[in-house]
Amino acid sequence: MGKKGSMPNFKTIDDYINSQSLEAQLILQELRNLIKETVPETVEIQNYKVPSFTLIPGTKPEKQIMIVAYAKYVSFYPYQATVEHFIDELKSFELGKGTIKFPFNKPLPKQLIKRMVIFRKEELLNK
Repeated sequence: MGKKGSMPNFKTIDDYINSQSLEAQLILQELRNLIKETVPETVEIQNYKVPSFTLIPGTKPEKQIMIVAYAKYVSFYPYQATVEHFIDELKSFELGKGTIKFPFNKPLPKQLIKRMVIFRKEELLNK
C-alpha cells in the first residue's frame, strides 16, 4: 500500500529520489541519467512536486518530461504524442495517458527511452 496524505514538497530532485524505496530510487536515478545523457542541456526542476526535466532551457517547463515513483513502479511522463508515436514498442508496458509505467522487476528499455526523449524534444521545438 502506498503512502497516505499529500505529497510533501521536496527541496531538490535528490531529496525526492532519496525519499523513495530503494527499488524506485534505482529506476528514478537511471531515468534521470538517461534523460541527461540524451539531452545534456536539460534543466532539472521540481514541477508538480516531482522531478521534471526542461529539455529546452529558457522555455516553459510544463509538459516536458516528468518521472514519479509509486509503490510498485515508476512512471515516465513523455506526454501523449510521444507515447502514441512509440505505441508498438511499448506493448509490454502498462500505459496511462501520456505515461509509461516501468515496474521494479523489469529492466528499463534504455535505447527506447532515449529515442522518446529525443522525440519529445523535437516535438517541443516544432510547436
